[in-house]
Amino acid sequence: MTDLLAPLQSLKAGNWFKLICGASYQHLPAVRSLTLAYTLAGADCIDVAADPAVIAAAQKGLQAAKSLVKDAQLRGYSYQGNVPFLMVSLNDGEDPHFRKAEFNSSECPPDCSRPCETICPAQAIIFNSISEFSGVEAQKCYGCGRCLPICPYDKIYTKSYISSGTAIAPLVISQVVDALEIHTKVGNLAEFRQLWQTIAPWADQLQLVAISCPDGEGIIDYLREITEIITPLSGALIWQTDGRPMSGDIGDGTTLATVKLGQKVLTANLPGYVQLAGGTNSYTVAKLKAMGLLKSLNSAHVSGIAYGSYARVLLSPVLEQLENQEVSQTSVKAKPRLEEEPELLWRAVKLAHSLVSQIKS
Repeated sequence: MTDLLAPLQSLKAGNWFKLICGASYQHLPAVRSLTLAYTLAGADCIDVAADPAVIAAAQKGLQAAKSLVKDAQLRGYSYQGNVPFLMVSLNDGEDPHFRKAEFNSSECPPDCSRPCETICPAQAIIFNSISEFSGVEAQKCYGCGRCLPICPYDKIYTKSYISSGTAIAPLVISQVVDALEIHTKVGNLAEFRQLWQTIAPWADQLQLVAISCPDGEGIIDYLREITEIITPLSGALIWQTDGRPMSGDIGDGTTLATVKLGQKVLTANLPGYVQLAGGTNSYTVAKLKAMGLLKSLNSAHVSGIAYGSYARVLLSPVLEQLENQEVSQTSVKAKPRLEEEPELLWRAVKLAHSLVSQIKS
């Protein structure tokens, strides 16, 4: 179980930082390394897929971070060994975060320039003439959908799924998972109610519940209806304003949608905290400052920021280098763990801290 004080204090102080590994991202080595680097950099929450193997990988990253407290402090980082909340995401209906791209590579024309391979931010699309596999590596795909419109032959499609609340109940009850995020959208009230009925018997074990919702006509009324359904709530409540999902690594303009939505939800004066997501990047804090939406500037303030695609892509050069290395362990070649490569580890932490420190400073 996490040390609850630090993450909740960050929410109250208005400098909460959440890393989104991806609701459907299942590349275990990357989840472990991302968790490790961002924990050492001061993250308050690690959001992962509701998959036991992914959760276990994140836990290993958290454990590795605790063994590096002194090293982090000697290098000037303020990490005190506090464990971030471990959060999992569920959905009440079809949602782009809960899908995978697919295509049959044998149907691809030989002369295709393969723009899908180039545009994929997760490097999940491969064409390999040596190995038996070409196509989408499902574990790496997190459903951004950028490959769909760019395929000149319209060969790529997606498969969506709805996660099960009952499957993660034992992990919450055993205190492995601290927090839950529910992805919903305007018009899904009946579906949300049904999902919450599944969650309600063990909801009091959660330290935090986040409701993630994109903008839509009548969103404030919809969020008020959700409030009635989930009240009373024993833990903290976050409204995650999903401005432009999975787009933070595209450009600075993507942050505008989430900041504007955050401002709208703040104006509604709903109970709980407001946290941005969807299009967040290195420009987000500056935009919040310019609009007076941080706590030091305004009583009605954004309490935190969640970073997904931008945070992952920021560390991708280091993680790619790590993945390309091999170490010999009892005559068996294996991939090294990030903490076993100090130069790569602290380069990753430095990159992660460059993002975390924006909201923390």
